[in-house]
Formats: sequence, C-alpha cells, structure tokens
Amino acid sequence: MGLHKGPRLLDLAKTPQHLQFNKYVLTGYRPVATAPECLGSLFYMHNELGNIYTHGVPFFLFLVLLPFSIPWMEVDSVWLCVVHYLACLCPTVGSVVYHVFMNHVGGEHVYDTLLSLDMFGVCLVNTLGRSSMLIGSAVLMFCEEGNTNILRLQAFLWQAGFRFSLFLFRVFGSGAGSPDSLRLFVIMDSLAVLGGLVNIVQIPERFVPGLFDNWGNSHQIMHVMVICSIVYLHWGTLEDLAWMKTYQCPADAGRPSSSLHFRTSAQSSSELLSSSGSDRSAMGKRKMAATPLS
Repeated sequence: MGLHKGPRLLDLAKTPQHLQFNKYVLTGYRPVATAPECLGSLFYMHNELGNIYTHGVPFFLFLVLLPFSIPWMEVDSVWLCVVHYLACLCPTVGSVVYHVFMNHVGGEHVYDTLLSLDMFGVCLVNTLGRSSMLIGSAVLMFCEEGNTNILRLQAFLWQAGFRFSLFLFRVFGSGAGSPDSLRLFVIMDSLAVLGGLVNIVQIPERFVPGLFDNWGNSHQIMHVMVICSIVYLHWGTLEDLAWMKTYQCPADAGRPSSSLHFRTSAQSSSELLSSSGSDRSAMGKRKMAATPLS
C-alpha cells in the first residue's frame, strides 16, 4: 500500500526506546513525526499500518451498521441501546488514535497518554456504566505506564474478577437474562482472553523474527479477535434486550405483587364503600315512604 512515498523507516535498534515493546518485530518503524505526518502514515506501508486498519475499518462498519440492528423503539429504556452502541465503538476509537499517533514528536509523554486512552476504551467496553471503577483503572494504567504487556494485563485483572462474578450470578440463578445470551457472552470473553494471550506470548513472530513485521503478527491477531468478541457482545446484548421486552415478573415477586395487592384492596374498599352508601340511601327512601303524611 503506497499512495505516496513515506519517510525512511527505521529498524528496531534505531526507534525510540518507548516504542521497542516487541523485540520480534525488527523493521518498518516510523520515525518521530508531527500530527499531520502521523496522519499521512495512513497511506504508506509500515509496521503499524495493519494495526490501524484492523480496528479502523471495523470502527466505520460498526458506526454505520450497528444502529440498523439495535431495537431502539422496542425497548422501554433507550439509554441501554445508547450505552451498548457506544461500548462497541469505544475500543476501536482508542486503538486507532493510539496506533496512528504513537510515534508523535511529543515523545514518551504523548505515547503514555495515547496508551491510557487505548486502555480506557477497552475498560469502557468491559464495564461501561461503572464510572468510578473505570476512572480507577485509567489512573492505574497511566501510573504504571503500561509499557509492557504484563502490566497491561494486570490493569484488567479486577475487570476479569468483576465479569466472572456476573457470570456466577447468571449461572446460579441469582441474576437474570436471556438463556441464549450467556453462551454468546462466554464466547465473547473467551475470544478476548485468547487474543490477549496471543499478544502477550507474541506468536507467531516469536518463531520467525522479522517475517511478520508488517502483517500477521500477534497484535494484529489480537485486534481481529477483539472485533469478533465485540460482535458476540452485540449478539448477546440483542438477546437480552429481546428478553427484557417479553419478561414478566412473577406474581409473588415482592413489590410488583404488593402493588397489585394494594390496587386490588383499594378497589375492593371502594366498591364496599359504594355498596354501603347505596344501602343507606335505599333504607332512607324506605323510611320516608313508610312515614304517614300529616
């Protein structure tokens, strides 16, 4: 791919230290660049181009196509649909911005900020709606300067525990939802975890350093698996939204039944008072009829 000739690319040893996070990718590094030059790198070959487009293309597809499959008018709480839509977009947006501008002339400070944005997008898709936990995770990522895959993984351990607890609620009946969605969510998380492991182990480039510099390396494989994971998230959410539309609370389920009982009792009391009033009125008429006129 080369719509215009790019700058002379660098080898691993000549690239800035904070960009040397995969020792098996040996060539194709962009030199430090201004923001317009970073944007220009969308149109020539380098070792981040695959990372940009494996999330950039799905972002635009999600942006355009997802609204057509979301049942906006069929659910009582439209905000659930809005949250889901934004959650599907967040990780791809952060990832694209990170990979496009990671070689910015601002250096390591700009890189750390972009990395925090990338990780925050992943936090959003995992736990959107838990704002206090999200902010804590973003701060943790920034403080640890997640420059290694191990540190990045550690920042998501609390999320894994949180999501596992939700699975336990669903499996053991304490939670609720569509019976068909749980399987889709298990596949979703399995794909995300597998993609993360591939990225940490850095295969296949570990076995043939230099061969997968531009295409087919572990980070791109992880990107593809993350996209597949988001698709399963979308399918599972659609199942739950359809379930919420048709689900009826049991008659003996606490507050709803109490409310129903209150309305029934109030209605019975009203009918009783109305009946008593009618009886008294009838008795009064009979008394008047029985009284002799003087």
